[in-house]
Amino acid sequence: MTTIQLTITAQNGRLDKILNEQLVDYSRSQIQQWLKEGLVCDSATKQVLKANYKVKQAMEVLIQLPEVKELELTPENIPLEIVYEDKDVAVINKPQGMVVHPSAGHPNGTLVNALLYHLKDLSTINDVIRPGIVHRIDKDTSGLLMIAKNDIAHEKLAEQLKEKTSLRKYIALVHGVIPHDKGTITAPIGRSKQDRKKQAVVEEGKHAVTHFTVLERFNEYTLIELKLETGRTHQIRVHMQYIGYPLAGDPVYGPRKTLKGHGQFLHAQTLGFTHPTSGEWLEFSAPLPEIFEQTLANLHKQNN
Repeated sequence: MTTIQLTITAQNGRLDKILNEQLVDYSRSQIQQWLKEGLVCDSATKQVLKANYKVKQAMEVLIQLPEVKELELTPENIPLEIVYEDKDVAVINKPQGMVVHPSAGHPNGTLVNALLYHLKDLSTINDVIRPGIVHRIDKDTSGLLMIAKNDIAHEKLAEQLKEKTSLRKYIALVHGVIPHDKGTITAPIGRSKQDRKKQAVVEEGKHAVTHFTVLERFNEYTLIELKLETGRTHQIRVHMQYIGYPLAGDPVYGPRKTLKGHGQFLHAQTLGFTHPTSGEWLEFSAPLPEIFEQTLANLHKQNN
């Protein structure tokens, strides 16, 4: 059983509130569940503490985390569009609605399950549930992903992401008409203080930079191309909401009244990287999903 030993840094307050503030890597619901199950206690007295317990600064609490059941990875014959493949790397065009790797909420039906079926080899450098996965895109974001088929390739591809020498361009449809043709958003991203399930621009967040270029303006929407300099969770969705132009169709960061689709209108269209063995520059492009194309066609009609 895993144990978390935590020193209270706040002056005082309710235990549940303080835990939410200090344990930023865990959701509010997870913490509430630990408290309900009696897994949180005073380190000195071993007294089980309830959610409304008034803690004091410098007090130490122990949290006995329940054992996590290991996910079983099973190859699944899920249709997969393999854009490119050789002995070291593969490039996949992920459809909307597909989760990249298994989790407690998505134990199967993921890109990893499909990769295990369609590809002979995958890197093992990440944890056991993410073989081959060098970077991710959200469930409802479509488009290109690089896959490593061995650990040496994985290390070299990951290094390119870190050094910002790879290329990742996205196409997005956002609410509002952006007046300027280009822009750069530099704003730190971290877990939202209001909703632990969401990301937000927060002062203590991680450095994040997004560049965008306007491709086309409609009556109430703008089509843009985005280039990522960093790769934070939900970066594009958070940054565009932050400057007042949230993604159309986004159920989390967008407005309630939005365009109907299969989630946010965001597509990883272009992917470029240096091949880890040959040193050759490879660049790929994937067409917009059908629902994205149809939505743009409808907006063109409304504009005319």
